[in-house]
Amino acid sequence: MVLIAIMKKQFGNLLSAISVAGLLASATVSVNAAQPADTPEIRAAAQNAVTSGDHLAVAKSYEDMATQLQAKAQEQQALLEQYQNKSYMYGRQAQDLQSHAEALARKYEATASATMKEAALHRQIAGKLESNPVVSDAQKLNIVSGSYQSNTTIR
Repeated sequence: MVLIAIMKKQFGNLLSAISVAGLLASATVSVNAAQPADTPEIRAAAQNAVTSGDHLAVAKSYEDMATQLQAKAQEQQALLEQYQNKSYMYGRQAQDLQSHAEALARKYEATASATMKEAALHRQIAGKLESNPVVSDAQKLNIVSGSYQSNTTIR
């Protein structure tokens, strides 16, 4: 009898340790920032973008990709609601399906947000190129890195 009580206590401690380890693992995963959606075509266009029009085209591509990702997030949100409202239809898998749909919706939203930020960056670069169409390679590098400063002086 005492042995059973000790085993139950040890099993409870083990479950607690596993729960804490799982919680820490999920916390470290969610800390990582989402990366923008990327395709080989968009990546090549971004690397070869020189003019304001090039950067506007890249920004449009990123915005279109973000719109698609937001639509996928909404689909997953609708599935999540279905799984929650009709969980009796899915039996033992209901909670797994809910967790999966919720995680995918979060991932799509985060990726869409990062993709929109990338589009905004390319729009900003396009705006700077429009205001100063003659830009040296060093200035282009500074524009891309976010530290653009015009070297022109007014006399």
